[in-house]
Amino acid sequence: MPVETSPRPTSLDSDPYARASTTIPSQGGRGGQRTGGGRKRTKRKDPLWARLTVIFGAVLMMTSGVAIVGSKALISQATGNIAQKNLLGGAGKTDAEGGADLDGPIDMLLLGVDARERWAADDVRADSIIVLHIPASHDQAYLISIPRDTEAQIPAFKKSGYQGGTDKINGAFQAGARNGGGWEGGAQLMAQTIKNMTGVSFDGAAIINFGGFKNVIDTLGTVRICVSHEVKSHHMMLVDGKQMWNADAKKTGRPTTPVVYKKGCREMSGLQALDYSRQRYGLPNSDYDRQQNQQQLIKAMARKATENGMLTNPVKLNQLIKAAGKAFILDTGGVPVADFVFTLRGVTANELTMLRTNGGTFNGNANKREALSAQTLEMFQAVKNDKLGEFVYANPNVLSTRK
Repeated sequence: MPVETSPRPTSLDSDPYARASTTIPSQGGRGGQRTGGGRKRTKRKDPLWARLTVIFGAVLMMTSGVAIVGSKALISQATGNIAQKNLLGGAGKTDAEGGADLDGPIDMLLLGVDARERWAADDVRADSIIVLHIPASHDQAYLISIPRDTEAQIPAFKKSGYQGGTDKINGAFQAGARNGGGWEGGAQLMAQTIKNMTGVSFDGAAIINFGGFKNVIDTLGTVRICVSHEVKSHHMMLVDGKQMWNADAKKTGRPTTPVVYKKGCREMSGLQALDYSRQRYGLPNSDYDRQQNQQQLIKAMARKATENGMLTNPVKLNQLIKAAGKAFILDTGGVPVADFVFTLRGVTANELTMLRTNGGTFNGNANKREALSAQTLEMFQAVKNDKLGEFVYANPNVLSTRK
């Protein structure tokens, strides 16, 4: 494990995801000013394609590092009209923590939601919470998942009228999104809750609609996923060989068979990969196994984009951007997306290190609720101080067991 140093301490029937809303709800204003010495944002036009953020900006480029035809100018041309949303509020890095300076370590909050058309835009929880850490060397990346059921002290949030309280951490997004807060407010309250809990401030954030990932994976073709534990889908069945939502499958009146993901490595379609990454029932460590599977999916997408030349072929890249467009909202802290992407060009998919919280299993507190263990809190302190490489070297049990 490399050790880094830091100069700065610190048919709808056959396609269930066709039912998923891959359109990001309108979030109101375009910015404002961060508190705590953060950086100002400028108002920008918000054309439709401006939401095409970021499979390469927030995930793939951060974990693939392939220069897009090797030119920062081309990156700038491709991303110049991307509008950013303020997803961090007061949880962005202050000037004392490096502010908008990308020379030091970079920390990004990735929030996965599974929004569907029948759900109100302000009634969605973030079921995948991932901290992505790039050390100051900018040559590797780490993914750390926070268990969604972790008990958290969620602060009051004026924008949505939330008075504050104790809840599962994934409820922070819902509390911030209600009463007009929108997904922007949900992300801000989540980011502040995590900052209060771990001490980590962020350079950027992205909201990922996992339903929208299907189009991205289909554009890539398939992704290679290694199934560690056989699991039966809790959400889908097979009808005449086609995967369908359980409720829709029953309505057909036709015989059904379970969708079972057996152990071993194989290429998966977007539908299969997404369904597999959502499973937790029937897995030995429930949500902890799901966390690792979701990390694995992100890494698999990054690797596939690198291997098939997607990021170095302007035509393929354009296809990928279009596929990703409605699946993301991005915040790079006011830094131009092109600068953000270009800074991280040295990170490769094979150097994406997946880490486990709580040793990969349930950690209860005095209330018998989920809590971050002492080791996990120490790991986040290492993130804050950009000493994560040293921490992982000394604590190899935090490494994910997924390939």
